[in-house]
Amino acid sequence: MAKILSYVEKDTWIHRLSGVTKLVFFLLWCLTSMLTYDTRVLAVMVVLSLVIFKISKTQWKQVGAVFKMIMLFLVLNVIAIFLFSPDQGTHIYGTRTVLFHLAGPYDVTKEQLFYELNVIIKYFAVIPAVFMFLVTTNPSEFAASMNKVGISYNVGYAFSIALRYIPDVQGEFTKIKHAQEARGIEMSGKASLISRIKNTSSIIFPLIFSSMDRIDTVSNAMELRGYGKHKKRTWYMARKMQRNDYLVIAFTVAFMVIALAVTYSNGSRFYNPFV
Repeated sequence: MAKILSYVEKDTWIHRLSGVTKLVFFLLWCLTSMLTYDTRVLAVMVVLSLVIFKISKTQWKQVGAVFKMIMLFLVLNVIAIFLFSPDQGTHIYGTRTVLFHLAGPYDVTKEQLFYELNVIIKYFAVIPAVFMFLVTTNPSEFAASMNKVGISYNVGYAFSIALRYIPDVQGEFTKIKHAQEARGIEMSGKASLISRIKNTSSIIFPLIFSSMDRIDTVSNAMELRGYGKHKKRTWYMARKMQRNDYLVIAFTVAFMVIALAVTYSNGSRFYNPFV
């Protein structure tokens, strides 16, 4: 099984950036995406996200499974928006252009399609940046970065441990899966989807118990080393800010200001092509 969302050391300028820089970029980028519904801004963000994702040399096997799950959630989200609020686009843009009627209260309008298109674009504006941040940031450096921007080191260390043990949990899952297959329980593509779901679900409890043992081991080790005795701590993996770090932060802040200025230039965070 490929290591999903796991940090892999590579020689790219994104990997060489400080964790603080990547955290600031990640937070401001996501905040900008949440605040704007301007299609022009979101389109630029999608292009930049894809470029950054490409530069980071992230492999598909690192993010493919999670990406498919997000796409499934996106499809369900778009369908739910239409089912529960079929006239949301009409309320936002102030016009109603019916393309065709489906059934009952459901009309497919240009405004609704455009609104849901913006929802989809927002996903694609953020997803590459999220993946880039997770797979290019050392977990320990991530914890140091969170602490450096004012977040409690307990919170940072919790995130660090969670990210660090993702590969271990995946490895444990693979071991249990192989043990089940050795006993004749089919879990590959040869079995039906229902059978695979049923057989895979049987792994959950052994995986939970093994994870609890690992948690107990880590907590005991931390307690023996006096973790949490002091309010502040130093970090072995902390990376000093360099010239490129300041340039990236400056670019991110400038982009956010320009993006929000463009977004609210007409008094609304929605770009309206229907007027």
